[in-house]
Amino acid sequence: MSLNDSWMQRDLAVLWHPCTQMKDHEQLPLIPIRRGEGVWLEDFDGKRYLDAVSSWWVNVFGHANPRINQRIKDQVDQLEHVMLAGFSHQPVVELSERLVALTPAGLERVFYTDNGSTGIEVALKMSFHYWRNSGRPEKQRFVTLSNSYHGETVAAMSVGDVALFTDTYKPLLLDTFKVPSPDCYLRPEGMGWEEHSRAMFAYMERTLAEYHREIAAVIVEPLIQGAGGMRMYHPVYLKLLREACDRYEVHLIHDEIAVGFGRTGTMFACEQAGITPDFLCLSKALTGGYLPMAAVLTTDRLYQAFYDDYSTLRAFLHSHTYTGNPLACAAALATLDIFAEDNVIEANKALAARMASATAHLAEHPQVAEVRQTGMALAIEMVQDKASRTPYPWQERRGLKVYQHALERGALLRPLGSVVYFLPPYCITGEQIDFLAEVASEGIDIATRETVSVAVPAGRYPGFRDPG
Repeated sequence: MSLNDSWMQRDLAVLWHPCTQMKDHEQLPLIPIRRGEGVWLEDFDGKRYLDAVSSWWVNVFGHANPRINQRIKDQVDQLEHVMLAGFSHQPVVELSERLVALTPAGLERVFYTDNGSTGIEVALKMSFHYWRNSGRPEKQRFVTLSNSYHGETVAAMSVGDVALFTDTYKPLLLDTFKVPSPDCYLRPEGMGWEEHSRAMFAYMERTLAEYHREIAAVIVEPLIQGAGGMRMYHPVYLKLLREACDRYEVHLIHDEIAVGFGRTGTMFACEQAGITPDFLCLSKALTGGYLPMAAVLTTDRLYQAFYDDYSTLRAFLHSHTYTGNPLACAAALATLDIFAEDNVIEANKALAARMASATAHLAEHPQVAEVRQTGMALAIEMVQDKASRTPYPWQERRGLKVYQHALERGALLRPLGSVVYFLPPYCITGEQIDFLAEVASEGIDIATRETVSVAVPAGRYPGFRDPG
């Protein structure tokens, strides 16, 4: 028995994996990873896989990055953890100062949680609580975009709209307003991204005009709807939304958990619209992909609505055990150092251009409806019929075939349904991008060439996407 097989059997005897139908692993082998270095992951049998999805979108400067490693090692000898209620420590103060300085003007307070979903929960609760503290308790509902994803805790699911993650739990969810997304994949033929995004804003305007008295906040994934299939839109939508939220006295929450820290081509996506949201939620790349942490940045105006004598019960009494963990703060500080010292955003422009050129030929593929890109995120949408953009039935799991082929070739490409995407670490080279494009092209050929016969039941989950 190989080492891989041994670890796989031990795993399957005790683990329940995330975002997985565990029965799949009767045919689809798990890949136990022994070590990582740069863009590479290596299993126990010595096979390497190029991590094209940054290990669920978190790793920006490579596995086992020596600069981040050293910062964590130095910190662990000083302080591993202390509660952040009534106490503080150097790394969390320094990180907060740097995040305030780095993010758009007006974001002056930082609240920490353990992960992206709980960061969203904090922003939603803060917005709701702000209006309550301000004497407007009727403002307690939220507006979200169709096809959005904001996490998998209950309130975060409530403001999401990907059926695969939410349909089962509908009885648990908050009642929210769902507004059609400005998703530019859906634009009419001949219409540009900006024109379509402007036109789609009419739905948001109408919703805010009619219901703003009961709306606490609008929450969006700026520029890229990640788990919804890497669907993208123009920054003008964010500018229009900021103006409308100001007019109607509604908070604007930007979920930049997936797209922050350079993924869209700027440090933060909101910079491309020249706006400041009322809440900016960050996680994933915040610690360079090392340790779980999320930060919610907000304005001093919001902060002041909670600042009062304890007896008024206006305080934001929300906590997570590992809030502001020193080791995670150390990893985040090292990550920000690399951004500052290595001119990363500028260097990424050449990598983004290489991704575009390496995949340009796929736009002509008979089963590819679109190759789209925003900064360091690129997506290739496979379809059953190119002219009508008819999608493949989700039951056929075409993306899974790309995933399996990529593993054989030594790459980790984990499609979202029928969408193959690149979201690589920023330390990837041009040659490695070319390799990924070659593997993706082969995988798409295989996945779209095969005749797949499956029963497609009517009704229940027509919108489901296999997470791959």
